[in-house]
Amino acid sequence: MTNANRRQFLKLSLGVAAVPLAAKMASAGGHLTHVVEIKGHKFSPATLEMKAGDRVQFVNLDGAPHTATADNGAFDTGRLGKGEEATIRITEAGSYSYFCAVHPAMKGSVIAS
Repeated sequence: MTNANRRQFLKLSLGVAAVPLAAKMASAGGHLTHVVEIKGHKFSPATLEMKAGDRVQFVNLDGAPHTATADNGAFDTGRLGKGEEATIRITEAGSYSYFCAVHPAMKGSVIAS
């Protein structure tokens, strides 16, 4: 079952908006997938600490479109509409600042060790 299907299942079975049960989910190879929600024109969490090799899943819960675009060009989710998500993988340790290309005042960061 995909993450999107899990959320949809929870939403239908609980009758409430689905919220990821954990901000970290195990993925193949022992790496984790971390969830960053986009809601209220903010990235949550605004700063994410993780291990190099892990993935970050950006989920847009806002009605407006958003992106998660790295300042240094390392990643770009592309434009995400409401309910859409994109997953990126950070393979090298470092600090990655990012912003929303549609709403440049929205900012976040990923720190990979």
